[in-house]
Amino acid sequence: MIGSILAVFLGLAAGPEQADGAWYTQGTFEPVRRVAIQVRNPLDVARTNSPVIIQRSDLGPLQDIHELQMTLVDPKGVPNAEPSARQRALEGAHGQLAETNGHAFPYQFDDLDQDGLWDELFFMADFAPGETKTVYVYLGTQERGWAAHRTHAATGSYMRHTVPFWESETFGWKLWYPTDIDVYAKRTPQLMSQRLYMENLDGYAVSLIDPGLGSDIMRVASSFGGGGIGLIEDPAHPGVISRPRFGPGSEGNFNGGPVSSPRYAFTVLANGPVRSMVRIRTMNWNTPHGSYELDQIYSSYAGQDYSTARVAFRQIDPVGPAPRFVVGIRKHLNEDTYVQEGGLVISAAPEVIRNPDDLEQVQPDMTVAYAGTALVVPDRLSPTYAFAPQDEGNHVMSMPMTADGRFDYLLAAGWSEGPNRRTASAFADYVRTVAREYNAPVVLVSINSETRPSETP
Repeated sequence: MIGSILAVFLGLAAGPEQADGAWYTQGTFEPVRRVAIQVRNPLDVARTNSPVIIQRSDLGPLQDIHELQMTLVDPKGVPNAEPSARQRALEGAHGQLAETNGHAFPYQFDDLDQDGLWDELFFMADFAPGETKTVYVYLGTQERGWAAHRTHAATGSYMRHTVPFWESETFGWKLWYPTDIDVYAKRTPQLMSQRLYMENLDGYAVSLIDPGLGSDIMRVASSFGGGGIGLIEDPAHPGVISRPRFGPGSEGNFNGGPVSSPRYAFTVLANGPVRSMVRIRTMNWNTPHGSYELDQIYSSYAGQDYSTARVAFRQIDPVGPAPRFVVGIRKHLNEDTYVQEGGLVISAAPEVIRNPDDLEQVQPDMTVAYAGTALVVPDRLSPTYAFAPQDEGNHVMSMPMTADGRFDYLLAAGWSEGPNRRTASAFADYVRTVAREYNAPVVLVSINSETRPSETP
């Protein structure tokens, strides 16, 4: 199904299933207050490892409570047993102790606008068809519970310029160019972007260090790469797409100076065990048809081979009609797998991955059965597909400008060398699955505060 299964809402081993209403404990932590959160799968099929996002505004009882005063628990999870002496020594005073009536699992409270107040509760879950699931936020002092990171995000000085990175265990994305995505793939599930930027390693050559690190699998050049945005500003010429790095003052694939042409600012918004996020702010984007500023927030997810993007225009000042939003991916060279269904498009092909500067072939060219990318734009945005032959050939979706200047999309990647989906057809099946789920996100049903019943007879 979708990626490797996260330890959320699933039986990791045979064990007693606790009644939903039983109260959780861990060591000496015996809370007397909790908030019950019910979420529902709106699809009539099961879904695995799906993102669940709950807005701060919906969690009234939790508005003024510190993160360490909240513990998220799956009441049907298998409780941790008492840790061994070695485990206690490894985890120290903050290691998990024996649990009853459920299992505390990884989650995040993410502050997206950087105002010191978390904006979203985020976790991932499995669902049966149409299932409504209950999780509990237990309140009270509880300083236990390490959670190893399965995603990563950072900015680093990479080959003499600032580059944002975000990754899951299987794929990573970076903006070598400030608006169009480069994709790298791992043979062995791991986080490794910190090595790329800290050691300033070439993405094509990292397999010389360790084959498990994988390789860069996307030639971007002037294309949309693994995902990029633009605008159709003139309705009379829908094939002409304005893109930030090719505006007035651009030099080759790069903008000119940051005063006379577009400039960018990169911020890490979340770097957590199950979701990591970067924000790219594009400013001073001026064309003959208008002036624009926008934010893009890219997210990576534990156990998934996709990234999502939320785009919010801070300024839209067209000279003429309102522009159409555009997002696209590069058509893979020698494309032999092409799928286009509504707002979904997939491109994949056999590929010879080579380091262009390895003139003496120290590292042999790497032939892979396929490398692929995909784009999903949700149906609610009324996307229209087109092939754009310019800029090395791209599959693009355009959509009407929304009232709030926002849109979103999903980008997926696959290759035959990785731990998952080793064929192009399996990759296409995966993209169809996540597209269906992306179009029908998990729904918040109810939130209720509860107090432990008195045990007095």
